[in-house]
Amino acid sequence: MLESSGCKALKEGVLEKRSDGLLQLWKKKCCILTEEGLLEPPVKLKELHFSNMKTVDCVERKGKYMYFTVVMAEGKEIDFRCPQDQGWNAEITLQMVQYKNRQAILAVKSTRQKQQHLVQQQPRNFNEF
Repeated sequence: MLESSGCKALKEGVLEKRSDGLLQLWKKKCCILTEEGLLEPPVKLKELHFSNMKTVDCVERKGKYMYFTVVMAEGKEIDFRCPQDQGWNAEITLQMVQYKNRQAILAVKSTRQKQQHLVQQQPRNFNEF
């Protein structure tokens, strides 16, 4: 399924996600981490895309779990937990930083190409007017 969309699974496993409801229960979710974001297959492919993520915060070890919060660009906070030895929070953070770096590099390249194009369009001397 992922290969057909061009995404490669970097990490797969179970994360627990806190529900938005009144009781805020922890629900187990099968998750796949890709270079583009965190996916929750298989029923409906829910994606937390890195372009919409702001940070991974509130990392706390408590008992056998590592708790962390993914803060989205619009301010929504999504709480997760996993066994401490699985390192989901570190992997998500690393992939998010790499994604943001790739986007910044693409933006710089695009700006440079536009500037070079403008320079090439300008007349070389006043006789060309």
